[in-house]
Amino acid sequence: MTPTPVLHSDWRGLPEAACGATLALGNFDGVHLGHRAVLRAAHAGRPELKLAALTFEPHPREHFRPDDPPFRLTLSAAKAAALGAAGADLVIALPFDAALAAMPAEDFVTEVLHRGLGAKHLACGADFAFGHRRGGDVGFLAARAEALGIGLTVVPPVADEAGPISSSRIRRALQDGYPERAAAALGRPWAIAGVVSHGDKRGRSIGFPTANVPLGRHLEPARGVYAVEVRLADGATVPGVANIGLRPTVGGSESRVEAHLFDYAGDLYGQEVSVALRHFLRPERKFAGLPELVAQIGADAAEARRLLAV
Repeated sequence: MTPTPVLHSDWRGLPEAACGATLALGNFDGVHLGHRAVLRAAHAGRPELKLAALTFEPHPREHFRPDDPPFRLTLSAAKAAALGAAGADLVIALPFDAALAAMPAEDFVTEVLHRGLGAKHLACGADFAFGHRRGGDVGFLAARAEALGIGLTVVPPVADEAGPISSSRIRRALQDGYPERAAAALGRPWAIAGVVSHGDKRGRSIGFPTANVPLGRHLEPARGVYAVEVRLADGATVPGVANIGLRPTVGGSESRVEAHLFDYAGDLYGQEVSVALRHFLRPERKFAGLPELVAQIGADAAEARRLLAV
């Protein structure tokens, strides 16, 4: 099991053990293959040092555009875990608030990176921008880092046959119903993490009990039915089938995840689970009544078992 990285949420007053690291910089939403290249470059710059990832919570877009629909690929806990799995010993998640948004780029380098964190080497993507009104770019960062005796590696975009890998490209793949494409760019299946909440218990009454997981601030992928793998709080993974959407047949009004776990009878209420989308089976649609819905769920479950080979 991958060790959980040490998490800090301020650059001021850090313990000595958290300072003097080599530092990967970015929002890291999704921790995709491009982000992992930045982490590798940071480590390669000073392999004898601890590897830290500096990121922001909330995502700056959430701060500047709070009325936008949720778009996150990974929320803070899942992002920290993925950064740890990619090699980070430390995660420094700076609160992105009005004060940080107004900080000039010069101060971000000197006060945060140099004095606060004592960074010895930096790595970032070629499009990394920071400071008030994104006033600092990689050229500015290179000049200031050199003046302060800090190394810098600028990492070019990682690309595959579909082009450069980016968080926005992964979001589009999920919204278009292609979880396999998202998984290829992420290096792992995309998952929605959350606490199982009480639903209307209708699934139990028709023979398909479900774990209900709110979407929260996650991106809403294409509405419909998916073959999934659900990771439980104890680390076990259970295959299943899930509907994501409004549940129009039963008059649902809020989009959520309802996952039926195959051959599982435990009580999951209140547990944190992670629902990984493996295959998109069909779009969500309204059925004439419960008998037709039950028949379709049975067919969906059989198809999900076939695709997941269970």
